[in-house]
Amino acid sequence: MLTVDFTRFPLAPGDRVLDLGCGAGRHAFECYRRGARVVALDRNAEEIREVAKWFAAMEEAGEAPAGATATAMEGDALNLPFPDASFDVVIISEVMEHIPDDKGVLAEMVRVLKPGGRIAVTVPRYGPEKVCWALSDAYHEVEGGHIRIYKADELLGRIREAGLRPYGSHHAHALHSPYWWLKCAFGVDNDKALPVRAYHKLLVWDIMKKPLATRLAERALNPVLGKSFVVYATKPHLPAGTAL
Repeated sequence: MLTVDFTRFPLAPGDRVLDLGCGAGRHAFECYRRGARVVALDRNAEEIREVAKWFAAMEEAGEAPAGATATAMEGDALNLPFPDASFDVVIISEVMEHIPDDKGVLAEMVRVLKPGGRIAVTVPRYGPEKVCWALSDAYHEVEGGHIRIYKADELLGRIREAGLRPYGSHHAHALHSPYWWLKCAFGVDNDKALPVRAYHKLLVWDIMKKPLATRLAERALNPVLGKSFVVYATKPHLPAGTAL
C-alpha cells in the first residue's frame, strides 16, 4: 500500500533515492521496481534486516530493471551518513510525527538532496488523527509513538522554512481512517473485536483485489477522510555563481 503517488512524483531510471525511515520498505521496493538506485534507511535493525531480505528476493526474481540497485542500512535521521547533495529524491513517509526535532530532520534531508531534487513527505492528517487521539491515549502515548499532529499549513510552513518549494499535495487512504477509529474505540491492541476483524478483512481484500468500486470510493472520500497528508516539494537550484 503506497502513500506516495508516483504519477505526481515521477522517478527516472537511475535516480538515487533515499527512503528515510523506510519501515517495512514499501516505498523503497516500488522505487527499486522503477529502476532507481535505492537506499532504505531506518533506525530499527530488525526491519532493516527484513528489507534487505526482500531486496535480495526481488533481485533474484528479476523484479528490478537492469541498473537498479538497492541497499538497506541502519541510520539516524538526524545525522545521515551521506555527503551533501547525494540524492535525487528523498521520501519520508509517516515518520516526522514520531521525531521531536522535526526541523532537524528536514534540514538533514535538504542537505543530502541535490539542487533540483524532489522530496515527498507524508504524515497522518489532522482530522482523522485527532479522532484517534480523542478515542485512545494508548494510540499515541507509547514509546516511539506519535508526538504531534500536523495541520496542513503547519507542515507546509516547516517545509518552506527548510528551503524547499512545495509543488503539490493530496490526501490518501480514506478507507483506513474508520479502521483506526475502530481500533482506538475497541483497544489498539485488541484485534479480536468483531468490527475490527471485519474491517481488516475488507482492507486486505481491497489491497489484494483493487476492485474499481472501492478505488472510486476512496478517491472520492480522500479529500474528506484521507488518513494521510502528502506533500511534494523541490530543492531550488542555487543561483549562478553561488558557492555551496
